[in-house]
Order: sequence, then C-alpha cells, then structure tokens
Amino acid sequence: METNLILEGFKFMGLGMGTVFLFLIIMIMSMNIMSTIIHKFFPEPQPSATSPAKKDNKKIIAAITAAIAHHRQG
Repeated sequence: METNLILEGFKFMGLGMGTVFLFLIIMIMSMNIMSTIIHKFFPEPQPSATSPAKKDNKKIIAAITAAIAHHRQG
C-alpha cells in the first residue's frame, strides 16, 4: 500500500483551513448577534434638544493659532 504524502498533505491543509474558516464564520455571526442584542437593550444616547448644537470655539481657535505662530517662529 503506497501512500501519496503530497495528497495527504493537501487533505490535512484543506481540513485545517476549513476548520479555521468555519470557526471565523461562526465567530462573525456570534459577534453580529451580540451587537444586535447590545444595541437593542443598551441604545446609544441621542443628543438632547436642550443642549446647544454648536459651542463657541473662539478660545480654542485662538490657542491653536498662537501655537502655530509659536511653532513657525522656531
């Protein structure tokens, strides 16, 4: 009885790659199910209508402008 080692190698490679592929498919499906459950029971908070939509960013813009000017001076 003669065994072809290359054929046996391809069998084991196919079995291993198939197992990994099946595991990844199951993992992705379970993560999608978990994500759906989490979003159903713990939804993300929606921004309220009472909070201002835009902040006054004049101080931040001034600080960035001063930092850029200081950096360009050397």
